[in-house]
Amino acid sequence: MPISLKDEAVIVGIGQTDFTKNSGRSELQLAAECVKAAIADAGLEPADVDGMTTFTLDSNDEIEVARSVGCGDLSFYSRIPYGGGAAVGIVHQAAMAVATGAANYVVGYRALNGRSGQRYSQGVAGDIVTSDLVHWGWYMPFGLLTPTSWVAMFTQRYMHVTGCKSTDLAEVSIATREHAVNNPNAFFHGRPLSLEDHQTARMICSPLRLYDCCQETDGGCAFVVTTRERAADLAQPGAVIRGIAQGSADDQEQMTSFYRPEIERLPEMELVARQVYAMSGLGPEEIDAAIIYDAFSSIVLFQLEAFGFCGIGEGKDFVQDGALGREGRLPTNTHGGQLSEAYIHGINGVNEGVRLIRGSSVNQPAKNDHVLVTAGVGVPTSAMILGQL
Repeated sequence: MPISLKDEAVIVGIGQTDFTKNSGRSELQLAAECVKAAIADAGLEPADVDGMTTFTLDSNDEIEVARSVGCGDLSFYSRIPYGGGAAVGIVHQAAMAVATGAANYVVGYRALNGRSGQRYSQGVAGDIVTSDLVHWGWYMPFGLLTPTSWVAMFTQRYMHVTGCKSTDLAEVSIATREHAVNNPNAFFHGRPLSLEDHQTARMICSPLRLYDCCQETDGGCAFVVTTRERAADLAQPGAVIRGIAQGSADDQEQMTSFYRPEIERLPEMELVARQVYAMSGLGPEEIDAAIIYDAFSSIVLFQLEAFGFCGIGEGKDFVQDGALGREGRLPTNTHGGQLSEAYIHGINGVNEGVRLIRGSSVNQPAKNDHVLVTAGVGVPTSAMILGQL
């Protein structure tokens, strides 16, 4: 009989550093700060933690983070590749570890100096030693060197097929900024974005303008996962994992799957959507709010379609009239997202998903029974549905 992770694991603690453009600290210090904060938020001691999981991209060894915060023996540790696609993947790892007894309390973390240190906007030219160069090498002569340029290619096709316009992308950027305006932790706190601001901002890579692109941020975020039984005795209301999955679709490249028959859809995200809905027993009509990975405004539209909130090609119509706002059909990225809060590779979104379930978001919607959290787009990816414990 298949084993299901439904309701078997709970996120019980969250923590973060401040979000800046120049942290003045090492990435290890940022990791230690957010991990320590997440453990304290759960009402635990560092010695209680016996598992850790993070991104392959993270520069901080698990053992160094454990030593820095005072953890003891580790019985579980793992890493997930593919950049932002790992944002929920590391939650998946933690959930499997506690559900199977491999560990009792697992911390997931991501910390980076993404502005003052290595900047992802600098692209892939240079000393890259990875098999991804096999396909990236075909695109580099045409100037496709950065994530923005790759997503711009998909977005151009999407706009051609669906009739989406730049002003439709602006609906996403403006909605997330409206949330960030109320969030003291957001880089754009107190700084609203108008349609004119969006449309007159400089073009980064057509059709993506400045405010269609996520930030570069220094900071870190962490969370703690354990079983339902242990969660019942801890300090914070737990966010139970109703459904969670990872997925890589046919003919997948890392952000440049340009040779698929259709490039205006996300087959890997559609695969993950089918899995999380099947595991949870829920459907899009039962999702009250969403944290949708927003490295770029256009990929929010792609994901709204992949998860069935609207039909294929109808994302541009769904986001009109405040649909993503706190009182809209699907309050989305209530922290401001990666467009307007910070870019912590999606882990700040995981933490906001937990706050929404707890009822503690600064932009808390009226209904919060179930929250969808998604991870990176264009890569093997992951997603989950959180619910009340």
